[in-house]
Amino acid sequence: MSKNILLIGGHGKVSQLLTPLLLAKSWNVTSLIRTSDQTATIEKLGENQPGRLNVLVKTVADIKSEADAKKILDQVKPDWVVWSAGAGGKGGAEMTYAIDRDAAIAFTKASVHTQSVKKFLTVSYLASRRGRPSWWSEADWNSAQKINNEVLPTYYKAKIAADEVLTTLANERYAEEEKKGVPFNERFVGISLRPGTLTDEKSGGVKIGKVGVGGTTSRATTAEAIVAALETEGAKGWIDVVDGDEDVSKAIQELTQNGVDAVDEEDLETMKENISKF
Repeated sequence: MSKNILLIGGHGKVSQLLTPLLLAKSWNVTSLIRTSDQTATIEKLGENQPGRLNVLVKTVADIKSEADAKKILDQVKPDWVVWSAGAGGKGGAEMTYAIDRDAAIAFTKASVHTQSVKKFLTVSYLASRRGRPSWWSEADWNSAQKINNEVLPTYYKAKIAADEVLTTLANERYAEEEKKGVPFNERFVGISLRPGTLTDEKSGGVKIGKVGVGGTTSRATTAEAIVAALETEGAKGWIDVVDGDEDVSKAIQELTQNGVDAVDEEDLETMKENISKF
């Protein structure tokens, strides 16, 4: 069945690799990009594809509230939303918070509160977590702490806030729909796809699930993992993915069947407290 997808941050490197993959599934994509100068580049991605590609020019930094995001959802009418936008270090801390935290949270809330939206997938990163999960070694934890507190402190604060809002609100809507008897495949799911250090290597196999810190993930493999997560019925939660030996589609299917979620259960209660700030 054809799906309508809103891809936010359509001009990014991962998104440009992702767009043809989505269209090849006969899914329709609205690619939200920042400036009209980027339009020609994106339109080329839709050539000779079975899915339909639309381009929407809108600066994500202008999305200040859930109401702002809802206007775009009402215009596009997506079934699924993919967040792959980011300030990319440009514009300083102010722009990082405006895009990676505030606009991401605005779209998250608007999507969760829009019944016709059934999936929201955000591209996060492997070290985006507050606590040390049980499967991490001390070296993993020290590496993550260095990344989050010394290398990318503003980005970390922005991304973890957005991850926590998505996780908490998605779980709440899922539980409500489950209680109401909504069929399994029609319940809302939130997915935080969490690659390691991104590279421009060719796509390949993966190691997925509860993995340590320090691995790399090619952007091409990240794009394939997004598609696999979207098309795998029941896939939800935190999906950590690095380069490895397993086929990405099979790995995500097995992960889903086994109910593996890389979120640490101990963090879920803390998340509920944290999101009240946003």
